[in-house]
Amino acid sequence: MYKVEDLIIWKKSIELTKRAYLLISEFPSNEKYRLNTQIKRSAVSIPSNIAEGAGINSNKKFKYFMSVANSSTYELETQLILLIELNLISKEKTQPVIELCIEI
Repeated sequence: MYKVEDLIIWKKSIELTKRAYLLISEFPSNEKYRLNTQIKRSAVSIPSNIAEGAGINSNKKFKYFMSVANSSTYELETQLILLIELNLISKEKTQPVIELCIEI
């Protein structure tokens, strides 16, 4: 069992989630409820799974939840790339968030 507040990866994933939420706040109004919802789910899933794994007294289960969190970073990265490709937000605004996904 780990103290989640001490995990650097959890802290970075909280920062990632905040940045993702800030990005989607800049969406055009006609896109507010499409990719917006999926991005929120992916972003929140990352620190949530890290926390869930940290709270279990099993290294095997902790690794499993870290794997799920890792999968969510790939999902979020893909969605952010789609934002760029669909011209919903600039690459300059999105790239730092993508880089944080890769780091995590």
